[in-house]
Amino acid sequence: MALGNKLAALETFIAAQADATKVTATLIGRLGGGAIQQNWALDLDILGGPLAGPQPVVLRADAPSGIAESWGKAEEFAILRVAHRAGVRVPEPLWLDDLGGVIGQPFHISRRLPGSADPRKLVRAIEEEAGDTLVAELGGEIAKLHAIAPANAPEALAFLPKPTGDLIVSRLAAHRAQLDRLPEAQPVLEWAINRLEDEAPRYVRAPATITLCHRDFRSGNYLVADDRLTGLLDFEFAGWSDPYEDLGWFCARCWRFGMVGAEAGGVGSRDAFYRGYEAAGGGPVDDDRVRFWEQMAALRWAIMSLEQAERHLSGRERSIELALTGLVSLEMEYDLLIDLRLPGFKPVAKKPRAEEAAS
Repeated sequence: MALGNKLAALETFIAAQADATKVTATLIGRLGGGAIQQNWALDLDILGGPLAGPQPVVLRADAPSGIAESWGKAEEFAILRVAHRAGVRVPEPLWLDDLGGVIGQPFHISRRLPGSADPRKLVRAIEEEAGDTLVAELGGEIAKLHAIAPANAPEALAFLPKPTGDLIVSRLAAHRAQLDRLPEAQPVLEWAINRLEDEAPRYVRAPATITLCHRDFRSGNYLVADDRLTGLLDFEFAGWSDPYEDLGWFCARCWRFGMVGAEAGGVGSRDAFYRGYEAAGGGPVDDDRVRFWEQMAALRWAIMSLEQAERHLSGRERSIELALTGLVSLEMEYDLLIDLRLPGFKPVAKKPRAEEAAS
């Protein structure tokens, strides 16, 4: 999408929404990350109205093609508003065009927060003590989101489907259906579903434990400035789920970006993350349950990566990034074979680094 030639229409739309006399929008550029979404940084100069003055914002629109799990812009905007009003540290949602008449596709605009979301830079730059402080903050923020339950949710979230029956069983059945829709068989992932179905009865929880979950809570989906959290991002997958789905997704090996020893997001320790969650009212954390949901995370991410690759392979959206994302499934299969204990499977021994081999 070329946003630069649509600024005039965007300025008119914002002026009406903000009750302003005039709006001048300066396009800063497209923000990195997000194969499913397009995020554009804009600086607004608003004349008149309650938001008069300079306003740094982000315009968020869908990529040319997405995946079935992702919410549309109207739904994501509603989730953001509920989270913001509940005190969760998220960008303040400002305006929504859910019809696509302004720039040619639906979008919403939120306040731009300071900081970087680049996970690969973060996990390699942050020191251990600062990392533990950060993951404790993150635990506290996700606990605030988990305080929103179907029983106390505002009407704005009525569109979220409520889980029926056994959440884990239904989730695994949905994953099997996703595999069936892919053009090639995935025997390792089919086996992983069978193994997780065997393990599932130990981790069944009552429907009363269901809360609002982010469902993509990981390094890369929050902003950090000076080693401190400034905001949670990317709620396009949010929905009612077991809170352990978020805890397991955050701790999953696939989202540590190479820093395997920092088990909480590649940034800090599990203990610090759990402490932050518990201190904010999230309740005692069952480590075994978190680890089960880490395996669920590896399965889900493997399938999502194959779906993203299929967007490229099918010709719907030619992209080297999408094509390479499909290779992630191989890493996830390897992790699942280890964690789910395939009989006779032995991990490949790590090769020594050059300096170790020479000594």
